[in-house]
Amino acid sequence: MSHSSGSLRGALRVATYNIHRCKGLDRRTRPGRIVKVLQKIDADVIALQEVVSIESGMPEENQARFIAEELGFYSVFGHTREHRGGRYGNLLLTRFPIRVSQNYDLSSPRREPRGCLRADIHLQDTPLHIFNLHLGTGFSERRHQAKRLSSQRIFDYHDILGPRIVLGDFNEWTRGAVSQFLASQFNAADVRRHLNRSRTYPGVLPFLHLDHIYFDPTLRLEKLTLCRDRTALLASDHLPLVADFVVESDPPKPKRS
Repeated sequence: MSHSSGSLRGALRVATYNIHRCKGLDRRTRPGRIVKVLQKIDADVIALQEVVSIESGMPEENQARFIAEELGFYSVFGHTREHRGGRYGNLLLTRFPIRVSQNYDLSSPRREPRGCLRADIHLQDTPLHIFNLHLGTGFSERRHQAKRLSSQRIFDYHDILGPRIVLGDFNEWTRGAVSQFLASQFNAADVRRHLNRSRTYPGVLPFLHLDHIYFDPTLRLEKLTLCRDRTALLASDHLPLVADFVVESDPPKPKRS
């Protein structure tokens, strides 16, 4: 499969990966291991969560810049909270130029700040809208976030013109408020069907399913994989979830609620 055509007509590989501040199961912070995992995945679009961005020359502290430069990708950072004098949040990486980006605050009172990072990739007059989410761990918190996602019209704003992909660490392992809301607008990448498993987290002994990918029917999901090699199992408590899509040459209009 080619991933360098620069066209939305054909194959497109996307991945979501919570890198846990690049701290592995050995408790060592090694951004280089994350880069090795991402290089092996060879995705066109990568949504990362729990990324540190501290303006310094150390890769361990400015993980966002280090990973983007090592991959040679365009990138945009979604700041959710302060971290040791720097920023912490979501990072979106792509082979293709990012035309528009916006970070939405999904934080709930008295809970850890959370966000949704949007980036638009515009190729051959066809935009692709990517939404990178990291949601809360509490049931009521995610219910609040589902309402905010809906009330702010994040996924169906007037400038949404092309296919949409929503992915990230939802911290939702049951069919809760966020899952119900997204299922009303999108198709879901079904891990049971494609991976023959229902649990993906943590990587070594999984008992939950936290990482999700939703997409418009303008995209056809060809393959869903979970990177489980030795480096990935050590690099973070999450594993990368990777989806291969085919973009229809004459796509129908995106599904709307």
